[in-house]
Amino acid sequence: MATYETVMIARPDISAQQVEQLNEHFTNLIKENGGDVKKTEYWGLRSLSYRIKKSRKGHYVLHNLDAPAPAVQEMERQMRLHDDVLRYMTVKVDELEEGPSVQMQSRGGGRDGRRGGGRPGDRDRGPRRDGDDRGPRREGGNREGGGRDGGERREKEAS
Repeated sequence: MATYETVMIARPDISAQQVEQLNEHFTNLIKENGGDVKKTEYWGLRSLSYRIKKSRKGHYVLHNLDAPAPAVQEMERQMRLHDDVLRYMTVKVDELEEGPSVQMQSRGGGRDGRRGGGRPGDRDRGPRRDGDDRGPRREGGNREGGGRDGGERREKEAS
């Protein structure tokens, strides 16, 4: 059998318990069609990059599947028809990941206590390479006219 990863986004106005029931429904569907769900991860309620069906957030769930293609097609058909599923994506992979996914690792306890997962070393980074220290603006950029020809214009207008 082939291995797949499916990420599903459910509507934000349903509860976590309802998301769990949705997961059980799709897990049973895969098992009835001769497949197996190796891992299910609930990533939580997260913000979307853009609105989907008037929603700004969604419940994210990852399924790692070892199933035949017809079982995955039936699951996708059911997801497409279900009102609580905003989006889904299934990708065929060579092998399934062992342990927690990257999303779960980044949500785990970061050493510096920040939320989210910034790049490693962001906190200890020195000054920028291009020399911009984000200090006060230079004289040419202010709005009062000390720019290229701001002073000249005033002289012409006055005479």
